[in-house]
Amino acid sequence: MKRKAIASILALTLTATAALAGCGSESSEKSEGGVKSSQEEGTAEQGEEASADVNEDGTVNNPEAVAIDKDKLVFWSLFSGGDGEFMDKMISEYNEGGPEKQVQSIMLVWADYYTKLQTAVAAGKGPDIGVSHASSLPELVEQGVVAPIDDYLDELGVDLSTMYSETSLESVTFDGSVYAVPLDTHAEIMYFNKDILEQAGVALNDKGQLEIASADDFYGICDKIKAVIPEGGSVISLTNNGDDPYRVWWATYFQMGGTPLVNEDGSEVTMDKDTAVKAAEFVKSLYEKGYVAEGIDDHQQFFQSGKAGIYIGGTWGTGALEKTENLNFGAMPYPQMFDKNACWADSHTLILPTKKDRSEEDSKAAVEFMVSASEKGGLTWAGSGQIPASNAVRESQEYLDMPYRSSYMEALDTAVLPSKVSTFNAMKTGMIDSLNTLWSGDTDAAEAVDMLYDELDTNLP
Repeated sequence: MKRKAIASILALTLTATAALAGCGSESSEKSEGGVKSSQEEGTAEQGEEASADVNEDGTVNNPEAVAIDKDKLVFWSLFSGGDGEFMDKMISEYNEGGPEKQVQSIMLVWADYYTKLQTAVAAGKGPDIGVSHASSLPELVEQGVVAPIDDYLDELGVDLSTMYSETSLESVTFDGSVYAVPLDTHAEIMYFNKDILEQAGVALNDKGQLEIASADDFYGICDKIKAVIPEGGSVISLTNNGDDPYRVWWATYFQMGGTPLVNEDGSEVTMDKDTAVKAAEFVKSLYEKGYVAEGIDDHQQFFQSGKAGIYIGGTWGTGALEKTENLNFGAMPYPQMFDKNACWADSHTLILPTKKDRSEEDSKAAVEFMVSASEKGGLTWAGSGQIPASNAVRESQEYLDMPYRSSYMEALDTAVLPSKVSTFNAMKTGMIDSLNTLWSGDTDAAEAVDMLYDELDTNLP
């Protein structure tokens, strides 16, 4: 893969920022509640001005102002709320195990994470360990923000091919080199309110899930729920624009047999426009039939309030939902309504940011943490609701016994991950903006897909 100079990152951070506008609805990687992480203690040592950089949920606006323990590895994460709580627990468990180098966690504001990471690495002030979505990793690799970890894995005697699926490994491998350790797959799934379903006379199947094998099945269930939903409620908890209707469109497009959006090397748009239009029309029908109430900004919170029969959202919501008092819910994979079984998904990975002044010993220790966090910490991380990347964790009885998680674990097999191109985040932003014009009624499906196609074409690498 051809590299550009790291200095050019500063000119490209707008791409990352724009992409995050699309990911922002991942309630978004943020669950309910906050967690105070170790960065607060460090920041406090720097005085009142630095302390102001710590937000109520424990995230830090200026990570470079945090007081660093020089004997520890610095880990920048983008997890806050419920996710942050589980990540903090993983780090605490690792540190308690007595490693040669302990880890200090600094939790960044989600919307700022990639921009600050790229900028800090370009300035030689980046962290020792970081997080990247699989969809963002191609850009980080191309820009030289992350370093390959093969040599350190060899020194540690770690063979990732025995620990992760071929799909997971492929997503972190570029030009034959491994650049990250897979942590999870997070997919768009379906949650349902059991009390509302009972009122609507909708029975669950022997798996305790909704029986849906077609779009008509789904419409039928929605019609029954609509008949009992009171004013101020919604059949489906879904935002009126942004990431989440885009993810439903994504799943629908691939369920309808849609071809990859771009070819393997990212040189050509290969999307099937006719299928893309049909998928967009299906998603639009959910609004037109009155299944989605207007004005839902946070669809996870809306479902938690007990006012929706169905919630189409990410696996990361599970940890927060099960802590919600008096919410009697179930979870299942996103249902197959068309020819193929598919759902939207992305993955978190652990990365070794490029850092010239980090010693080889510290780099090796950082990779040791990354592997341990995914393998030994995978069960703790599963508590957040994400599907662990580690084969051993997913196959463990402890994981299978966790409530809800095993009921949607098969989403791992139906997940369609983003195209592995360095400009995918820019593509995604353009696709979401194009589809938003349809959800808002400003265009029809054909016009919206024409714009979407143009965005893909314009943002080819």
